[in-house]
Amino acid sequence: MVLEKLSKIVSDQLGMEQSKITMQTSLKEDLLADSLDIVEIIMAIEEQFDIQVDDDDALAFKTIADVVNYIESKS
Repeated sequence: MVLEKLSKIVSDQLGMEQSKITMQTSLKEDLLADSLDIVEIIMAIEEQFDIQVDDDDALAFKTIADVVNYIESKS
């Protein structure tokens, strides 16, 4: 499941509990992810899901749901 894999990546990168990451979780407000965190998460997503994330698309990611929908559209 995409959400499960993504929440593992995010929890590993940001050092937080995977169970606290939901589809509604905001990357910046809830997770306090800065631009470096986002870049590292994007790189891990590209490796895990074997996709290329466009920079413009990555800038549009606001919530975990945005990222999940993007990954699913590329799979």
